[in-house]
Amino acid sequence: MKNILMMTVAVGALAFAAAPAMAQDGGVDLSIAGHMKGYVTWNDQDEAAGQPDARSVDILRETEIHFTGETTLDNGLTVGFHTELEDDLGDGFATEESYAYFAGNWGRVNFGAEDGAGYLLQVAAPSADSNVDGIRQYISAFNTTVAGVAAGATGALDYDMAPTAAADKITYISPNFNGFQAGVSYTPDVEDVAGTALGSRSLGVSTDDVADALGQAYEGAVRYEGNFDAFRLAVGAGYAQVEVEQETAASDDVQTWNVGANVGFGAFNVGAVYFDGENTAGTKDADTDGFVVGVDYTTGPFVIGASYYNADDIDGVANVDAERYSGGVTYNYGPGMSFRGSVHHVQYDQVGGDVDGTSLLLGTQINF
Repeated sequence: MKNILMMTVAVGALAFAAAPAMAQDGGVDLSIAGHMKGYVTWNDQDEAAGQPDARSVDILRETEIHFTGETTLDNGLTVGFHTELEDDLGDGFATEESYAYFAGNWGRVNFGAEDGAGYLLQVAAPSADSNVDGIRQYISAFNTTVAGVAAGATGALDYDMAPTAAADKITYISPNFNGFQAGVSYTPDVEDVAGTALGSRSLGVSTDDVADALGQAYEGAVRYEGNFDAFRLAVGAGYAQVEVEQETAASDDVQTWNVGANVGFGAFNVGAVYFDGENTAGTKDADTDGFVVGVDYTTGPFVIGASYYNADDIDGVANVDAERYSGGVTYNYGPGMSFRGSVHHVQYDQVGGDVDGTSLLLGTQINF
């Protein structure tokens, strides 16, 4: 019944939005965008016995190219397509996201491979450098393999709510009602084989009732932003459940949720996020939880920030906990262009011995 309801709502919204109309300019406008995040890093960290040394100085980068085609019809309906491609050496120009969208005064529908409502409406805490200690970590100097961090706990130290990643899904985001927004997502299938993400399909539907494989998923999120004389407020919460198609003694449904808040006063912002996940990747009792707090101060083109991250049982691996202390400054030297400098100390507490490391990152981000 839940499946039928979700599909009915989504199809109904699309059908209503697509009443016959002509494009205002007679076609779809294509735009190209993206970013390049590049850093030089100095790194000093622990190295496990039997592992090679971690390099002290290195270059780290993350680059993407985005293509968007969009038009607005005479009836006010905006129709578009968006794709994001990874463009660093070795990426093979791999597709990261690919979806169509429909928007109007009734809200927005995304259809395809894109993050769900839980991430799109999630509140993030202030950071030292959002590429390193933000909601989604793109850059990290600490080499977890060399340090001997336990297998399965070597993922990014971030807190994005993305249990289905960019699996094909349908998402509805409401209009902004006096600062309030809500969203829901439905993903028909996450995995064909347990542990292997499912790509987009055109010939033949995916399989069902596979032991331990992640199947359909549901997400919901709410967010509020408002200004009150001298201060600003942003609060939000999200919940997601991913069903295991055929549970065994080793598997159970994934459940994850988060709540976050940011308060701004003048040039200052302070915020915190709590996140919780049960049965990570469908593994029974592979639970994790944590929090992040951050603060920043803006003066002219400079943003000075700091954050603290703490998570227990990283990626659901028992008895592997992590902490990170971060501080840094961002200088916005032009539209979409910034220089960034930050220092980060990471520590993993685990059975067999704690490991830690400190890194200095100097870099630039160019958005185009």
